[in-house]
Amino acid sequence: MFFLNKRLAAVLFFAGLISLGQAATAELSRNIQYRGGLQNARIQFEQEKTGRVAFIGGSITQMNGYRPMVSEWLQQRFPDTKFEFINAGIASTCSHTGAFRLDDHVLSRGRIDLLFAEFAVNDDQDARHTRRGCIIGMEGIVRQVKTKQPLCDVVVTHFVNPGMLKQIQGGKTPLSIEAHEDVLKHYRVSSLYLAREVADRIQAGSLTWAKFGGTHPKPAGNAVARELIAALLGHAWARPLPENAGKGAQLLPIKPIDPVSFFNGRFLSPGLAKRSDCWKWHVPDWKNIPGSLRSTFAGMKLLCADQPGSEVTIEFEGHAIGAYVLAGPDAGVLEVSIDGEDYKRVNLYHQYSRGLHYPRTVMFATDLKPGKHTAQIRVALPKRSTTGNRTARILQFTVN
Repeated sequence: MFFLNKRLAAVLFFAGLISLGQAATAELSRNIQYRGGLQNARIQFEQEKTGRVAFIGGSITQMNGYRPMVSEWLQQRFPDTKFEFINAGIASTCSHTGAFRLDDHVLSRGRIDLLFAEFAVNDDQDARHTRRGCIIGMEGIVRQVKTKQPLCDVVVTHFVNPGMLKQIQGGKTPLSIEAHEDVLKHYRVSSLYLAREVADRIQAGSLTWAKFGGTHPKPAGNAVARELIAALLGHAWARPLPENAGKGAQLLPIKPIDPVSFFNGRFLSPGLAKRSDCWKWHVPDWKNIPGSLRSTFAGMKLLCADQPGSEVTIEFEGHAIGAYVLAGPDAGVLEVSIDGEDYKRVNLYHQYSRGLHYPRTVMFATDLKPGKHTAQIRVALPKRSTTGNRTARILQFTVN
């Protein structure tokens, strides 16, 4: 009898484990893609009682939205842990800018335990990247993190704008999300398809676009993002840690999806450039320059010129070169020659430049042969008028 009861207890015990596992799995909706991992951050938070968590993205990250909500949830989950939260959101920036500024704005801050990223919206509506453009930016971020800080866990959330929502409601996947997901699957990075979650809830009648809050969500919309992230992390961290639990790095795929992805991306200071007297590396007199300026860039030095023909030369090593610029109402066109080749025109002006000094990354070349190169850059004369836009303001050169 005792033997039968013992067997029964064992069966019930293992059935209970299976049931718990099924329950945990059942909690994950189709819009939560858990791809393993996420234990390094948990070990750090639970065992070491310290944690450094970073958020990188555009205005959705920079604003008082999902980021502080997730930070609060983590602090409540680990009340005895001393956290440092890094806000590396910069409004309007896409995944290209994210890849180039990742080291300066996040990884250089020390050990990062958990990184949250969002760039689907800005890759769609601001940068209007091609599929390849979306891939080389997101892969630039993910592979760079996994190479420089292999113990850092990463979570990506796909937010939504009206155009993307309409595509999803029509049964299509927005290009930026589809491309980013290809990268995340390749590197086994977990993601939240918030955009589709919103569409699902609108269809079910439990949410409206107005209640969600639009492209920049209201508290109710950001709470949906927090809910998905909490469900993902709660699922990953459901079972107790083994006593001998230790951190480990995921295997990095030998080959990137695209060999020119910006995973070696970095900033190169304009102060290193050789320039004519017409180029000034200084803090512009913004009070006397038309167009609004975000406080993020106040007091920063920029390399500036507004005289057609003004030249600057930058030497670099890699296979890609571009510039992170502020493109305002007076933004003009640059002409760029790489290694003495023909000059090519690069327009700095953006659709949002009319009343704003808009931050954006423009690439001069992305598929150069690896090695040392020289870029000669000059301000172009407007094609149709000698009084047209002709100003360039460079925050950083971008090199991969």
